Amino acid sequence: MDHKNFFMTRTTHRLLRLEYLIALVVCVVLAVAHLGEIRWPVFLALFAVIDVIGYLPGLFIWIRRHGQVPRAFYVSYNVAHHLGTSAVLAGLWCVLIGPEWALLALPIHLMGDRALFGNMLKPFGVSFEPTTHPVYAEFVRAYAAAQRDPSGVERGSATDAAALTEPAVR
Repeated sequence: MDHKNFFMTRTTHRLLRLEYLIALVVCVVLAVAHLGEIRWPVFLALFAVIDVIGYLPGLFIWIRRHGQVPRAFYVSYNVAHHLGTSAVLAGLWCVLIGPEWALLALPIHLMGDRALFGNMLKPFGVSFEPTTHPVYAEFVRAYAAAQRDPSGVERGSATDAAALTEPAVR
């Protein structure tokens, strides 16, 4: 994926999840190392608030409306599950209350969602709950076919695709 191709292959998605898994392990190791210093009610509240605000309302609507979820719930999910939101919350907490190990609940939750479940931020055009979009399924088939093309043309750009479909000029 790059700034011209906003998609991931199965491999790049797994590699990204691996990065999040490494961050998750670091956070969990820190939490375990400071187990006795964590205020557990605060930890649990911080861990839960992300889904209480950002996920559960959208899930409830998704179930109740048979998959029809207004954009506001996607926005709520994305704001609650954004690393920047957690950074701001943790920063404010440190300034107003003081730094503490319970704040590790925030990255543990977010890294866990990404590493263990593969959940990233939600675009408006896909189901609120994971379901393969038919256009994406077709793209995956076409992309896989393009990777197997025996023509020897370098793959990966629109001009390369045009070279495969336009007749050669003699």
